[in-house]
Amino acid sequence: MNWTIVEDAIRKAREQGDFDHLPGKGKPLPKDEFEHLPPDIRMAVRILKNSGYDDEAMFVQKEMTELGGRIEHAPASKKTDLETAYNKQMKKMNSLLAKKGVPTNSSAFKEYNRQIQDKLKW
Repeated sequence: MNWTIVEDAIRKAREQGDFDHLPGKGKPLPKDEFEHLPPDIRMAVRILKNSGYDDEAMFVQKEMTELGGRIEHAPASKKTDLETAYNKQMKKMNSLLAKKGVPTNSSAFKEYNRQIQDKLKW
C-alpha cells in the first residue's frame, strides 16, 4: 500500500475540517483494555478479538496447539485418542466462532483483512 496516498487523504480531510466535529473531540482516549499485556503482543490480541476471538476461543486455540504438538510426537497407539481430542476442540472452536458470525477454518484473518480493505477504499 502506498502510505503517501493515505497521508495525503488525511491531510486534505484535516484541512477541510472533516475532523472538527467528531464525537469525543477534546475528550481523553478510552483506557486500553490490553495494557496489562506485553507491548509486543497487544496488536495480535487486538486483531484476534476484532476477528471474533475471545478469551474462551483463545484458550481453546491454545489447547488445540498443544494437542497438535502432542499428536506430532505421539506413538501410533496414542495418536487416535489425541486426534479425537483435537477434533473435539476444533468443533468447539468452530461453534464459538459460528455463534459470533465469524468464518471458520482459518478464514477469520482473511475476513478481517477484507473488512479493513473495504474500510480503506475511498
